[in-house]
Amino acid sequence: MNNSYGSADSSLYGGNAAAMDAARTFLARVFGWMTLGLAATAGVSWWVANTPEALQFIFGSKVVFFGLIIAQVAIVLLFGAAARRMPLGGVAALFLAYSALMGATLASVFIVYELGSVVSTFFITAGTFGGMAAFGYITKSDLSKAGAIAGMAVIGLVIAGVVNMFMKSSTMDMVISFVGVLVFVVLTAWDVQKLKAIGSEATPEESGKYALVGALTLYMDFINLFLFLLRFFGNRRD
Repeated sequence: MNNSYGSADSSLYGGNAAAMDAARTFLARVFGWMTLGLAATAGVSWWVANTPEALQFIFGSKVVFFGLIIAQVAIVLLFGAAARRMPLGGVAALFLAYSALMGATLASVFIVYELGSVVSTFFITAGTFGGMAAFGYITKSDLSKAGAIAGMAVIGLVIAGVVNMFMKSSTMDMVISFVGVLVFVVLTAWDVQKLKAIGSEATPEESGKYALVGALTLYMDFINLFLFLLRFFGNRRD
């Protein structure tokens, strides 16, 4: 995989129509897998939220809950290496397993927030994500610098979030949420631009696994954007 990404316009491909078609086909696969992952997350989350036994099993034990979190982190950290070694079916299963685990831990969203506000925030997220993905696809500007800054800002968000767990400042929470939205808006555009470049260069044998790696990247962008927007638009249950 070539990690040198330049301008996202046709000059990136030297005017090669075949490469541009390959990029479009590749991105279609990426978004297809991402959508399937989101559907799995939503389905599992809804089932857990409406199954008292599942809720008690996951949220009634810190060992189980944090075990699921650790499993998710481990999958993300090892996904790239696994994609190089495992067959396509195994990589797809791992991606869907991650999506299901995420759904299990996100079931709390349906408990904390009113369903209507969760649904409306989802559509707001989808519109924002779609707009930035389109921008990343069509822009002629190189987004690598902005993306690198946003990537580093994610570390700051994690640290600030941990600190605020102890401070419990509502003002700081809003600032973190605002910055989080900006960060993942930028990352969405940058990641799509990178994936466009990857799709133009990947061989048919590589594109299947690369599409799943790209799907995981965009899936995480979407989920994080959704969670930060939910802090603004979500109505908490009484």
